[in-house]
Amino acid sequence: MTSRSPRPGSGVTRRALLAGLTAGATGTSGCVTRLRTLANRQQPDPISLSVKCLPVDEDPYSIAIARQVAEWFGTAGIDTTVQPMTAEELYRQTLVNHEFDVFVGQYPSHTVRPDALYPLLHSRFSVEPGWQNPFGYTNLTVDDLLTEQRRTSGERRAEAVSEIQRHLVRECPFVVVGFPDVIRAASNERFTGWRSMAGLSPLHLLSLDRRDLSATTLRATTPDMRPTTNLNPLVASFRRSGSVTELIYDSLARRYRGDLHPWAAAEFEWTAENPPVVRATLREDQTWHDGEPLTADDVEFTYALLADTSLGSFDEPVPPLRFRGRASLVESATALDDRTVEIEFGECTPEVATRALTVPLLAEHVWEDRAARADVSGLNLGSATTEALVASAVPPVGSGPLEFESAAGRESLTLSRFEDHFLERPDQTQLPGPIAGGVPFEEFELRFVGSDASAVDLVANGEADFTSVGVGPDLVRTIGKQQHLTLAVDQTDSFYFLGFNARRTPLSNPRFRHLLSRLLDRKTVAESVFNDYVTPAVSPLAGTDWLPSDLAWDEDHPVTSFLGSGGSVNKLRAREAFRDAGYRYDERHRLLRV
Repeated sequence: MTSRSPRPGSGVTRRALLAGLTAGATGTSGCVTRLRTLANRQQPDPISLSVKCLPVDEDPYSIAIARQVAEWFGTAGIDTTVQPMTAEELYRQTLVNHEFDVFVGQYPSHTVRPDALYPLLHSRFSVEPGWQNPFGYTNLTVDDLLTEQRRTSGERRAEAVSEIQRHLVRECPFVVVGFPDVIRAASNERFTGWRSMAGLSPLHLLSLDRRDLSATTLRATTPDMRPTTNLNPLVASFRRSGSVTELIYDSLARRYRGDLHPWAAAEFEWTAENPPVVRATLREDQTWHDGEPLTADDVEFTYALLADTSLGSFDEPVPPLRFRGRASLVESATALDDRTVEIEFGECTPEVATRALTVPLLAEHVWEDRAARADVSGLNLGSATTEALVASAVPPVGSGPLEFESAAGRESLTLSRFEDHFLERPDQTQLPGPIAGGVPFEEFELRFVGSDASAVDLVANGEADFTSVGVGPDLVRTIGKQQHLTLAVDQTDSFYFLGFNARRTPLSNPRFRHLLSRLLDRKTVAESVFNDYVTPAVSPLAGTDWLPSDLAWDEDHPVTSFLGSGGSVNKLRAREAFRDAGYRYDERHRLLRV
């Protein structure tokens, strides 16, 4: 009679089956085969991960990092696939719907400061869409430290910020890869001053000098179509650096070369410090681009909308996808008269509170209708979302130095100088000289092209003045050979990272994420992906005074050292590390779930 394996749930134990098979068919090859088959059926499944990223035409660095990481993970026995997708789809799956294992991204902030870690890591944001804690990371100790750094100053705050970073590099909800240099090509034939554009904010375009007085239009190229089709400042899409919305929408204060300056507000008066209260006085006679007056009521409305884009009309608040961390600092904003608004903050220091002064101002008469319900296929934001989160905002109505002129689908966007902006008034003070003289051109034209190489070609041929976003390092020689071009290389605060979905097993295990971090060789990524136009790092605060000395980069990660050498993972070391963590391998050397 042929021996058959027990049916699942039959109550026959593995030990009893083994005893029976041993007694009845000892030494037969069929018995051994059936034992192995049974064991394979009962052992855990192999671990498989997908790495989501942008395609090469939208971000050449992102997919190159993803492919290299997939190779390293595969060497360690983890079946890893790379899934490139459009920015819009990547945004939906990762930042909104949280449908991912691992994704490669670039943090969008131009200035990473300690309190920026609050929305990025605090557990209160783990269920919200957007850039606030897309990793689903939860740690009560880190929550307490994030709150403490908001409330303290001096050495106490510095130590809290240091401890947050130490938790980050040990538990790895995301892994910092490095801070890339931004490489741009600029022509000197019509405009000059490109080398002074330290940083990435479009605000630096205001410091250019017009060499050719007949050049009334500043022409830019971009291989990224999103700035030409979506001008909603609240949308947290994967835009590459240099978003023109910063020139369309003003804020109460703006940062220029690292310093905070009054902007739409002429002055600030701190009337209390614990908790902070500030009175902001708007500059006189400001208007929106449609001619409506900009008043303190608009400022009050802005902070109400950033707290809840439904303005209380839904059962639960619907937070915005961007600026959530900054807006969470504000308890209330109250218009005292047409030009004065009083802003009360929660438990934080005035130093931290100033972050909330840099959010874009939104016109009440435009955005109040966008608090209505919106239903969009593919966006899973819970029970409902609002028009404010899905509208393209084209044409936009801001109050910035540039206003919307026209758009030709995804092909081009034209902005014109807003002649009623306060920068056009000669009596303006409190602003740095390079940007105090107004806009040095009549129009700004952004033209979409198919690739980085095409963008550089247009500048070299005199059809454009500069590439608005960074291009790949493979084009450095091409730019350098052209005598009439400037090779502008700027350091950025916008780091690349590998993000893990801590809501899913085995990524919910910080020890597993820690081991994945040890499969990443930043030095090799710097050389093979960025051609060394990047600064490897382990913390978002690398390069600042907030980085503790024990987390400084020194050829290798100080905490999660690479499990290999020369850019190759050592299979034996990797398997030993995972076994020490309680994981096992099957006979095909595939890592198994615990």
